This record gives sequence, C-alpha cells and structure tokens, in this order.
Amino acid sequence: MDFDVIVLGAGIVGVSSALHLQDRGLRVALVDRRAPGEETSHGNAGLIERSSVVPYAFPRKFGTLLRYLRNRSVDLYWDYKALPVYAGWLARFWRESSPERLAAAARDMLPLVAASVAEHDALLARTDAQPLVHDGGWIEAFRSPALFDEQARAQRRVADEHGLRMTVLDARALRDREPGLGDAFCGAFHWQDPKTVSNPGGLTKAYARLFERDGGTFVLGDATTLAQERDGWSVDTAHGRIAARSAVLALGPWSDQVFAPLGYRIPLRAKRGYHMHYRPTRTPLAVPVCDTEKGFVVTPMDGGRLRLTTGVEIALRGAPPTGIQLARAEPLARDAFGIGERLDSAPWLGMRPCTPDMRPVIGPASRHPHLWFAFGHCHHGLTLGPATGRLLAEMMTGAPTYIDPHPYRPARFG
Repeated sequence: MDFDVIVLGAGIVGVSSALHLQDRGLRVALVDRRAPGEETSHGNAGLIERSSVVPYAFPRKFGTLLRYLRNRSVDLYWDYKALPVYAGWLARFWRESSPERLAAAARDMLPLVAASVAEHDALLARTDAQPLVHDGGWIEAFRSPALFDEQARAQRRVADEHGLRMTVLDARALRDREPGLGDAFCGAFHWQDPKTVSNPGGLTKAYARLFERDGGTFVLGDATTLAQERDGWSVDTAHGRIAARSAVLALGPWSDQVFAPLGYRIPLRAKRGYHMHYRPTRTPLAVPVCDTEKGFVVTPMDGGRLRLTTGVEIALRGAPPTGIQLARAEPLARDAFGIGERLDSAPWLGMRPCTPDMRPVIGPASRHPHLWFAFGHCHHGLTLGPATGRLLAEMMTGAPTYIDPHPYRPARFG
C-alpha cells in the first residue's frame, strides 16, 4: 500500500481529518482537484461559530413562508427549475425543523459545537496563521424593534442555558461598538465566544501546509475515480494511481458524486451562496455583523476589505450564477455598512453541503469496509472542521472518542 489513508477533499474538514490521522501515526494522502481551501472553505463569512448551538432551521412562521413563496426576499432565492429536485428534501427539512426535532438536533450538535474553538486553537498554535484568527465574536443586528425585543428574550435563554457570553446592545451602544454602521439598526446581540477569521481560505491553506510539513502528501486527483480494491481503495492522481487501506470521503457538496455510485442514498443537497468584497467608505467593522432580517453578513477581511456573504439560493448545482441576492443586498449594505466599490471582477459562488436533519455525516460507511464519511456540515464547515477531524481520527484508530459519534452516523439514513 502507498498509504494508510486517502482523504478525498482538501477543504477544512478534509485537511483537519488528514492532520489528525497523521498525528496518530498514519501515512496519509490528501487528494483534491484543486489546491487546499479553494472551494467552500474559501468563501464563507469567516466565523468559528461557538454560539450557534441551534441549527439553521426551515422557517415555520406563515409570514416568512409567504415572503419566500413570492421569491423577492434578500435572504432566500429559489430557481423554479430546481424545485422538482429539491421538493422531497425541502419537505423533510421542514419536518425536521419542528420545535421538538430542532431541540433534539441542537442537543446532538452541542458537543461538536462546544469543542469548535478549542480544536481550532490546538491546530492554530502549530501554524503561522495566528494573525488570521481574532477574538471579539460577532454581532447579530436587528432593524425591527418588535423582533429585537422578541429575540432578546429567546436568545437570552439560549445563552444562559448553554453558558454563552452574550451582550444586548441598544442602538446607541451598537453605534458606539461599531461606529461605521448607519442608522438602520435598532439593537443587536453581541456574541462574544466565537472567533472570526479574516481569510478562511488562507487558514485552511495554513493547516494544509502544517500537514505537509509534518510529512503528509497532498496531490491533485479525481475523487470520482475512487475504486474498491481487494485490500483497500485506490484513486487516480496527477502522479498516477495511489492506493491505501482506508479512504475518507470529505468532499462537502460534491460528496454525492462518490457515495451515490456506491449505492448510498444519503439526502445531501447544496444551499448555494455568494460573496463579494468591497472597499469600506466609513470606519471599518471590528467584527462580523449579520443583518438578521435581511439575511446577509458583512465581515472585515484581511487587506482592509469587507466581505458580504449572502443567504441561501436554491438552484441546481451546475446552474449559472444569478447575482440576484447580491443585487438585492448591496443597496441595503451601502446604507447600513458603508460598503463602497466592488473589489472583485465577479461574485464568488459556493455551496453549503446540507442534510435535512441538520447534522453532519461522520463515521463508517455501512456496506464498504474501510470507507469513512465526513461531510454535510451545513452552514458550519469552518466551525466544525477540526472538531470533526479529531472525532473521525479517533474512530478510525479505535481510540476512545471525546464525544459520542452516534448522532452523526451515516447509517441513520439507511
């Protein structure tokens, strides 16, 4: 065997998994069609979201559903051509978002989320990427006083229940905290436990450099050529076909291109999203700020840029970019955040790998020995990458696991 493990996918989950497996003495090859950190892990809002203990659920308020059906909102846009493909998945997502099921999902996700900052810190300490990661948390800002008052009570309960640090800011305190904001917001919650990343792709690349520095191998290759051999798995790469006893599928929204041909019917769908960078015209933000009701986030990035990341677009994976959400968000962001000229020639388009039950898929494939899954982290791949890598490596090496992996088992989907 060339290696002990082949990890397919060099995003934050795959790179973290490769690092943790290598730390446990295994010879690991990391394979991707592009360099590390250049797909989904590159384009997110830059949050290591320790405070996000309740997953993003399907809305159940009638007014919100009606607004979404009109397809004119900022936070959601859907392509009619995608509905036949997504209809069953969306129905299941809606069912899993009932109050009882959502509470169960939050309980199941809490151990993984609670470990997120510490697991990043452990890897970060071994790299030169500390300047990319910042304390200070993020801000959830509101335009409607009624919604702000309603959410203040609910989110205070969440913070108290889970021991999270959260400060409620009125309009004046918010402007004192972030003087670059306009007058659009009546108040906000400042979540202080999360960390923020001013170059998410750069952080993933730093972890990949650590993997290679410590003896790991990264190679360009085609994950869709993965094949089962008599005593393991093999895949085509730029340096020829390589083989290993075990394989890890960590391809994010492209994971179905490998698991579906093997006969697995895991309900994985992609929620698309966009980002664009801008030059600030006012005092730059100190921390990321979410325009809660409009559904976009503005994050300070390295080089003095502001990154606007959009909400969810439901569209077929290969559909051309639309730009609709950015067009709807930009006028709001100019007023509220002081974004200036665009700095990118075209919007970035990425995909979030999502399961309807809002839990990732982590663990062994049920019908193929030595094949392991690590994907489906929904909106929190950057947050959960290192925590997932540690859990997967402990499972694969037979070590005691630091949390119970049962809620994330692939076999829950049959």
